[in-house]
Amino acid sequence: MQLVGSSALVVGGAGGLGAATVRRLVAAGAMVVIADLAEDAGSALAAELGDHAVFVKTDVLSEDSLGEAILAATDMAPLRVSVDTHGGPGGGRTLDREGNPLAFDTFMQVVQIFLHGTFNVLRLTASAMSRNDPDPETGERGVIVNTASIAGYEGTIGQVAYGAAKGGIIGMTLPAARDLSVVGIRVGTIAPGVFATPAYGQSLDAIEAEWGPMVPFPKRMGQPNEYARMAMAIIENPYFNGETIRLDAGIRFQTKGSRS
Repeated sequence: MQLVGSSALVVGGAGGLGAATVRRLVAAGAMVVIADLAEDAGSALAAELGDHAVFVKTDVLSEDSLGEAILAATDMAPLRVSVDTHGGPGGGRTLDREGNPLAFDTFMQVVQIFLHGTFNVLRLTASAMSRNDPDPETGERGVIVNTASIAGYEGTIGQVAYGAAKGGIIGMTLPAARDLSVVGIRVGTIAPGVFATPAYGQSLDAIEAEWGPMVPFPKRMGQPNEYARMAMAIIENPYFNGETIRLDAGIRFQTKGSRS
């Protein structure tokens, strides 16, 4: 994928994984739209990166909002890359300790934000990419990278909604790649393990002390730049398509997470 002369959309681009990916894409020569709800963090990152990045406040569940972000990208250069790292709520247990069921609205909110939101990004960016001229060397028009989680394979207690949503992202990777093959768009998914980002709501030292010892090797949490390196590998390798990569240093979630 030729990044110089192309634009990229990074959804959740103001967060830990997204911001690291934005920096890598800019360093590789792409023009990048930082699409996020976090206005202060997104604007600050765009200001840091100068003319090669802009921030657009974006709601993944809104077609109009995503349309504005995509338009900002295509105004700079043909949109050839989409990386979706957006976050959201975690849900809860199917039954609490008193036997009360998880609120259906809570379950649906998690699934809507993670699964429906991811598909909304995928379908709209694919539509924009389909109008690109094919790359003269590879024939591709674009590449879409989604973010699942190892919870999509082995969710812990309290992750029924999150695991369902992330499992859905894994499940749609191959059929989406097959759907989009006719227009030369590749689709890949990264399923991270435990990564040191602000999403945990604790200090990075605290979450490292909690999760790091559980990781086989290297015995630490993942760093956002390691996610970004994997995203770039998918983007740059024209033969990667229709697959989900676990990026987890060998960790497997057990029945209970560290705080379950």
